[in-house]
Amino acid sequence: MNGNGRHSNAPQAMIIEAWPKTYAIDVRVFVATIMATMVVAFGAGLAMGPADARLAVPVLSFLGIELPEPVQLPATAMKSEPIVGAMSTQSLMPSDPQARKSNSKSATYMVGEVSANGEIIINKEGDDAASEVLIKQAKRTKTEHVATLGYKIRETHVNVADTPVLEGTGDIPHERDITYDSINKESDGNIRDQTMPSGQHLLVDMKNLEADFLNSESRLARAMQDSVIAGGLTMLSYHCHSLHPAGVSCVGVLLESHISFHTWPDEGVITLDMFTTSEKPLLPVLPSIKELFGIPRVNAETGEKEEVVTVWSHELRGFRTEDARKVHHLDGNSDISKHVTSPLEVVYKEHILNMQTEFSRIDIWDVKERDDTPSYEDGLRLGLAPQDPRWFSYEYASPCRHLFLDGVLHMDNQTDRVFHETLVQPAMFAHPSPKNVGILGGGDGGSLQEVLKHKSVTNVTMVELDEKVLSVSKEYLPRSSDCSDIVGSQPSCFDDDRVSLIFTDAFAYVKDMFGSKEREAKKFDVLIADLNQPENMVEYTDADTVNALVESLSPLGVLVINAGEAPMIVDPRADKGMQPKREAFTKLLEANPMIDSIFVYEDAQAGYIDPVSFLVACRDSSCRKYWYGQTDEINYHIFDRLQPMKSKEPALIQFDGATQRSYQVPPRAWETVYCRREPEPFECAYRGLDMTKELFEYYPNNEDESAFVIRESKEGAEDDAAVYATVDIPEGSYIMPTHLAASLEVSEDSAKDSNATAHLEGVGEAEVLTDFVEYIEENGHAARDESGKIYVEIGGSRVIRESDDASEVNIRRWVPAHPDGARPKYSPVYDRHRHSFDIFLVASRDIKAGEEIVKPDDLWDY
Repeated sequence: MNGNGRHSNAPQAMIIEAWPKTYAIDVRVFVATIMATMVVAFGAGLAMGPADARLAVPVLSFLGIELPEPVQLPATAMKSEPIVGAMSTQSLMPSDPQARKSNSKSATYMVGEVSANGEIIINKEGDDAASEVLIKQAKRTKTEHVATLGYKIRETHVNVADTPVLEGTGDIPHERDITYDSINKESDGNIRDQTMPSGQHLLVDMKNLEADFLNSESRLARAMQDSVIAGGLTMLSYHCHSLHPAGVSCVGVLLESHISFHTWPDEGVITLDMFTTSEKPLLPVLPSIKELFGIPRVNAETGEKEEVVTVWSHELRGFRTEDARKVHHLDGNSDISKHVTSPLEVVYKEHILNMQTEFSRIDIWDVKERDDTPSYEDGLRLGLAPQDPRWFSYEYASPCRHLFLDGVLHMDNQTDRVFHETLVQPAMFAHPSPKNVGILGGGDGGSLQEVLKHKSVTNVTMVELDEKVLSVSKEYLPRSSDCSDIVGSQPSCFDDDRVSLIFTDAFAYVKDMFGSKEREAKKFDVLIADLNQPENMVEYTDADTVNALVESLSPLGVLVINAGEAPMIVDPRADKGMQPKREAFTKLLEANPMIDSIFVYEDAQAGYIDPVSFLVACRDSSCRKYWYGQTDEINYHIFDRLQPMKSKEPALIQFDGATQRSYQVPPRAWETVYCRREPEPFECAYRGLDMTKELFEYYPNNEDESAFVIRESKEGAEDDAAVYATVDIPEGSYIMPTHLAASLEVSEDSAKDSNATAHLEGVGEAEVLTDFVEYIEENGHAARDESGKIYVEIGGSRVIRESDDASEVNIRRWVPAHPDGARPKYSPVYDRHRHSFDIFLVASRDIKAGEEIVKPDDLWDY
């Protein structure tokens, strides 16, 4: 044993180092690698979306299932009728027919249609496996952003012709002349009409449609092509996308422009638009679109087909000449566009009649707006109770029927009585007893119905250009000409013995009958022009025509017209604004010496989008008395002068004394626009009290605050009193305005009746009434508007002494006499301020304290 504790001679064992044969890996790097791989995979999934079913092909091949190549359509197929179904479904069938025959027992597989719930299915085909489902891909969860829609299922592009039909790339099938000089030319058959820089746009939204139909690219594409054919248009190509999870988007290129749509199968909705540059009417294709795309879905609960809801809008697009716009009945400024064809808010639109007569185009539409609610009559018909939810739904409201002549709204069956009462009755009651009445136009019979309600009427002459308007109105709008409820009339107003119908141009008739002294007919007590507004009729600006209208009136005759849309405060001077022809017509009436008074009024209940205005012209000033009548007075005339109704219902539903009172004061816009005339009318300077001037009041019980004092006259007469100033009063200041504003208003008829009653024979004199009449005569003055009213001063102003010495007079009327010596025939300013113009006084010069107040003895003479 040696020193290290070992035996030196003992055998030694072999020592072998044993280390694992591997590489050292940091666990942190391993985990980071795994996480990065997962993030990349997850991101790729989000970016690419669900895999296309065709990506399953390698898997199927690995399993031993042979798959053919996608079908390759030959070019010759494009020459035939446009292919829809075969092309829009990318088949996995072999393109080589021999390949199909090589193994009769082998099955083939094809990508099927996307199902209603958005699933993609690959079906197995063949003798041994018919209808077997091989792959079924689940529907993707709904997403909100287009970026997450994922991979498109199919993309299809179809050229309908062999070669593109594009300008500059081939022969154009229609000659086109796009030179500037050709813009206003009519189409002659050789020049295609889409060369105009204008077009038509049809928007169609439909709901409650079948999901399978909305998810079928082939069926939708066929409906699109058939719609184009129905419209007489030419399709060049179309391009479609079927989207996942569901829905189809397509656009078709037309020779005239395009058609496009998108579908939401789950919601049963399609939105479609068609635009053409052709002048061929686009609306006639709408019924075909409704039929081809309106495949109703079945209600899952009831098992019944749901009603397809269609909302649409039609617009004229591009740039037309002003003349072309005015004659197009669907122009954006036309009534038919505003009320029916343009707004999508009009959710129900039914074209009842379209007739082109020798003189005009007649259209009748039934419409309902989204915010319409049931009327009173609808509630009775449906038995609606309070708080019934149907009160708030347009679905239970009756449609409103509109009559359009050349695109202009003539009437509707819900507001026709309001319109015709507003047009006719104010003019009828402005005459003391109308017997012979003329109606120009009015073929619907509404104005005639209102006239025949008057007991005094013995003859009505109605002049209508188009006899077809009468027949159409009687058939489709019978209530307007129904006189069966009027005592003494006939079931149809047109059949009343008092009525004479003349079918000719109304203005030509008036000029022929009254434009020449050699041929004067019996003149009209009231002439009603139930025609288009002045802006649409140049005759209203012709001096000879206007003079003939005036000549047709009897000495107390009254003329009334539909004056069109009411003005707004922001409008410019009338002859430069939207209604220059109305202003020209008004000025022609003002210039006619036979016209005495002109009034304007408006009503917002007459069935138009904006308030409608009317103009009344009278030959005699006596018409002012009736026009400015008191509410009770007018109501009495209505009771006394109208025929009773057999049904005991009121003869009028809109017009009464209170309504007439509202017509007596035109809205401020009339005054504002009138005062923009050049030069500015005299009275426009007095549209309101001058706020820079002071008010000097008389307080009989407070001498310290009173600007006046009443004491014995300096003349020394015992019975006389006088008014003296207690302070200095500058020129133009208002004198006792509160006392004057309290003046008593009495009608001339009341004063006369009071005087007559005070002296009844056999009764004795009624001193109270006698004193009252004398007080009126002493302290009252007639209104300058000739309305038959008397303003009686009852305050301190009645004590002011009168004098014919101009040197001592120091007060005057607030509004001086008009420079022309009389009130203008037409002045919204005078109509709006009649009362204040007739009562207020101002200082005509500076008045010193202690000076007597003296007024001229002709203060209220006009």
